[in-house]
Amino acid sequence: MKKSTLSILLIIGIILVINFLSNEFFFRIDATKDKTYTLSESTKNILKNIEEPVTVSGYLTEDLPPQLANILGDFKNLLKEYNRRSGGMVNFEFFDPNTDPQLEQQAMQSGVQPTLIRVRENDQFTQKKAYMGAIVKAGNQQDVIPMIQDQMEYALTTAIKKVSVADKPSIGMISGFGCADVEQLGQVYQALSVLYSIEPIQFTTAEEIPIRFKTVMMVAPQDSIPAPIFGLLDNYLANGGNLCIAFDAVKGDFQSVQGTVLNNGVNNWLASKGLLVEPVFVVDKSCGSISVQQRQGFFTMNTPVEFPYFPRVSKFPDHPITKGLDGIIFPFASPITYNGSGTFSPLVQTSNRSGTQTPPFGFNIQKQWGGADFPLGSQTIGGVLEDDFGGTGVTSKLVVFSDGEFAGAGQGKSNADNFSLLVNSVDWLSDDTGLIDLRTKGVVSRDIDPSLEDSDKSFYKWLNFLLPIFLVLLIAFIRHQRNRNIRMKRMQERFVS
Repeated sequence: MKKSTLSILLIIGIILVINFLSNEFFFRIDATKDKTYTLSESTKNILKNIEEPVTVSGYLTEDLPPQLANILGDFKNLLKEYNRRSGGMVNFEFFDPNTDPQLEQQAMQSGVQPTLIRVRENDQFTQKKAYMGAIVKAGNQQDVIPMIQDQMEYALTTAIKKVSVADKPSIGMISGFGCADVEQLGQVYQALSVLYSIEPIQFTTAEEIPIRFKTVMMVAPQDSIPAPIFGLLDNYLANGGNLCIAFDAVKGDFQSVQGTVLNNGVNNWLASKGLLVEPVFVVDKSCGSISVQQRQGFFTMNTPVEFPYFPRVSKFPDHPITKGLDGIIFPFASPITYNGSGTFSPLVQTSNRSGTQTPPFGFNIQKQWGGADFPLGSQTIGGVLEDDFGGTGVTSKLVVFSDGEFAGAGQGKSNADNFSLLVNSVDWLSDDTGLIDLRTKGVVSRDIDPSLEDSDKSFYKWLNFLLPIFLVLLIAFIRHQRNRNIRMKRMQERFVS
């Protein structure tokens, strides 16, 4: 009896010690392929270089449904790791606004708004007001995380850097010449303005492009650009500046249903750098779709129709700009080749079933596309050139995309990855902290390969469904046999326990 009591007390003591150590020395094992729950090197570097204490005030409702409670649990664990990695410079506190009207008012005044969730209580569903936000403060600076979701490392690290840095680096955005402005690139501007100060460049007043700009952007110029402007860009590159250009060599107009060449002068200027952008339309078997109105009886229906002039790209090289992207659509792109002496790295390429069409021509929405329409292999429609453009021994970087509308400018329809591609490009050219790696970090959906036959797809689907059940039954059978053998052994006359 005394021995059993001692054993129980020993087990309780071990549990208490483990519980204490887990609170004081937090760690976790990340078994995900993409290391989703492992802090990136960029986050670790930012946390090491924090100069003044940062406080994260979480306004979190308790007793949430399991799925939301798990998200908040992950966020709390993330803060523990931030505290440890920063040497105590990142501190955190949690409040439940549902328990105190003053806390609720404080949360809403700080920018954390409640959301209504559906919960089951007393065998019936009711609406509950839930708070799932946080405020990040450092000195007189603060930033709001309005909603805590899965994969919060980028949002949290960005907020910490935002409140820790007094002066943001500057990014120049060329205006005029029909270039896309802030309103047309709203998502891009919002994402970049977190870490950078975006300033328009008006060439009517600027005699040169200041080298203080980390990067200069030129997106979707529609009008002809005078030669002296390109001379200013030459000087900027020669002095070590970086440039990101997304432009159209051709133009597709749905109003006139015509495809034409767009003469804005960018083509000739890029050719002087060895970048040849052919003024033709790339078509791709793997493509996006457009909505076409079709009449069915008395009704008019919007029907999606595949449109090969909108190449869909889903495979990317191993580069920081494209890391984590799943798929983008490039409306009305042109092929890019390079014949210079610098280092050119393709970033965006069509599938190996592509082709080109030379304008001018009219779009035939009802055309039945066949294999003969895609005789070419993969075509490069975006890349980065690293070169000493001025012969001064200073290497500059030039990112170019042969489509000015992919990030939302003009009539191009962009998804999250589309604008992330442009933001990542500017980030890579401008930022030395590596936060670019975090923007697209997360759980990646891995769909079945579309090239598989239907029979193969069905096989993998059934295998995915039945294999776990089979493994459970196999383990149960093995355990049953093992327990049966033990019972049989105990029934033998010579068995000694």
